[in-house]
Amino acid sequence: MLKFSSRLLLLSLAVGGSFSCSPTEKPLTFAIASDFHAQDVPDGGTRLEAFIDSAAARKVDFVIELGDFCRLDSASEPFRRIWARFPGDKYHVIGNHDMDAYDAETYVRGMGMPNRYYSFDKGDYHFVVLDGNNLFDGEKYTHYAHANYYGNAKQRAFIDPEQVEWLRDDLASTGKRCVIFSHQSLDRVVGNREEVRKVLEEENERAGFKKVVAAFSGHNHSNYTKTINGITYIQINSASYVWVDQPSGTERRYPEDINRKYTVLEYSITYDRPLFGIVTLTGDGLTLEGVEGAFLPPLPREVGLGDSLGPFPLVPWIRDVELRF
Repeated sequence: MLKFSSRLLLLSLAVGGSFSCSPTEKPLTFAIASDFHAQDVPDGGTRLEAFIDSAAARKVDFVIELGDFCRLDSASEPFRRIWARFPGDKYHVIGNHDMDAYDAETYVRGMGMPNRYYSFDKGDYHFVVLDGNNLFDGEKYTHYAHANYYGNAKQRAFIDPEQVEWLRDDLASTGKRCVIFSHQSLDRVVGNREEVRKVLEEENERAGFKKVVAAFSGHNHSNYTKTINGITYIQINSASYVWVDQPSGTERRYPEDINRKYTVLEYSITYDRPLFGIVTLTGDGLTLEGVEGAFLPPLPREVGLGDSLGPFPLVPWIRDVELRF
């Protein structure tokens, strides 16, 4: 677990082939976070600063956020400046709420992404960024744009056929071990998740070794790890809060002016610190160092909630993970 030391004031202002890498080679590290929703919480900039400062202090090889980051408008410019402070490579994943006010082309261009889905190499690893922000009505695929995904939940979060074929070819084109990033989880949320997982599993079988080792996702503001057919799926909690879809007692958490300005707080419970992780990859394994947080009171049980929201654990942390390949 990361020993978290941040400048987060947290509203003291507001609250009263064959794989060639060997274990002796230099480890590869990256910092990962998801669902900042930076413009929607009163300390969004401070949370992002803590992530970037920790990544820089650890001298990680790159940083990545798994979607629902911030808007492209002028009010969000401070968040993009904080992100740009990291001196190394920086990567984005498109989240569903990133499409609330934009189409994919506009967001990709505004964030400086190479495409809505893409891949890159670092050291002895190959990384794949997927885009699960497509509607499928049984006949055609339509990318999210300008909040068009509010509607039939069964039609949401699909990976389009063109992208599935690209993924198959992209994985086959490298002899490196592979790590997948997506906003929506491939174990539970993506609409055609079985099809996508089959591509990953078939590549491992074709390669003759555990080539695709892990898939990271966000979106659910939760934390868990699940292994399916030899591939580990790691759910990264939100950096900021959990949406509980009921009144959360936020009038006891923040003063009236804060709640009035940040309307998401009425149905959410924020964490007392930013949640993120530092991942280390070697020739024979992966470790994730997470941040142990707490809920800002009132706690879930104090507003009538249990320890989960449907299938997703209701927790204020990102737990450590250790995998051996």
